[in-house]
Amino acid sequence: MSGTCDNPRLTALVDMVFPLNGHSLPRDSAPALRAALQREMPWLDQEPLAGIHPLKLVPGNEAEALLSQRTRLLLRLPRERMVAAIELAGRSLQVGGQTATLGLPHPRELLPHHTLYAYAVAAEADDEIAFVQAMNDELQTLQVRSLLVCGKRQQRDWPGGAQTTFSLMLHGLSQADSLLLQEHGLGRHRLLGCGIFVPHKSAAAVGE
Repeated sequence: MSGTCDNPRLTALVDMVFPLNGHSLPRDSAPALRAALQREMPWLDQEPLAGIHPLKLVPGNEAEALLSQRTRLLLRLPRERMVAAIELAGRSLQVGGQTATLGLPHPRELLPHHTLYAYAVAAEADDEIAFVQAMNDELQTLQVRSLLVCGKRQQRDWPGGAQTTFSLMLHGLSQADSLLLQEHGLGRHRLLGCGIFVPHKSAAAVGE
C-alpha cells in the first residue's frame, strides 16, 4: 500500500527549492545560514511557520563540508512569499566565511504522506523520555493522532547556547494530519532546520 494519501488540499505553505552553487560550507551551518537569509529577506522573522530545511552536505568529519552539484537549499514559506523568494535567484550568501550562490528556485508542493520524518526536532531538555512526552503533548494540542518513534540524539553548539535535538518519525497519519504537521512542525527553531517534516517511506532513517 502506498504511503501517499489521495486528493491532497492546497497548503498555505510551499517548499521553494534553490540550486546552491559553491565549494563548501561549515558542516553545522544552520545559524550562519539563517543569518545570511535574514539579511536577504528581512521579513523572514515575521513568518512564524517559515522554515529552512537542513542542508544535505557531503558526509565527513571535517568542520567544512563540500557542496555537491545536487545540494539544494529548501525554504518552507507561505505561498504569498513565493515571488519574493524567486527574487533571490543569483544572489550570493556569506555563510560562515564561505560563499554560496542561489540559482533559480522552483516550488515543491507539500503532499500528504502516512509517514513523516524530521531530521532534527529541538528538545527543551536532554532527556529522551521528557522529549517524547513533550511531542505527544504538542500532537494532542494539534489534535493529531500518530505513532511516534524517537531517533538519533544530537548536541548542537550554537551561538545562542547548546541545543539538544532528536530525529523523529511519525506514522499512521491521516491526510489532513500529515499536511497539518508539515505546515506547523513541532518544537522550536524552524529557521535553524528543526521541526520540519518531510514524507518518508520507511522507518529505517529514523536513526540517521
